[in-house]
Amino acid sequence: MACHTFPDVAWPRGALGPSLENFGGQGLIAGRLPNQPGVLMQFVRSAPAMVPGTAMPVMPMSDQEARDVTAYLLQLKSR
Repeated sequence: MACHTFPDVAWPRGALGPSLENFGGQGLIAGRLPNQPGVLMQFVRSAPAMVPGTAMPVMPMSDQEARDVTAYLLQLKSR
């Protein structure tokens, strides 16, 4: 979480990655992949395998954790 800023999290405020505000309203993940649940679930677990050279590391997590992160990110839309 420290790499990105989130609209509902005051601290920490990450600066390495982009803000995730309105992430659910974006068409692409990392500017390259379709922003769809199955693709996003894979991306949050193993971004380097999907976008070589990305700064986002592999994030070891269970299937349920990946589903939860995906659901959270996709609900982030402009109000």
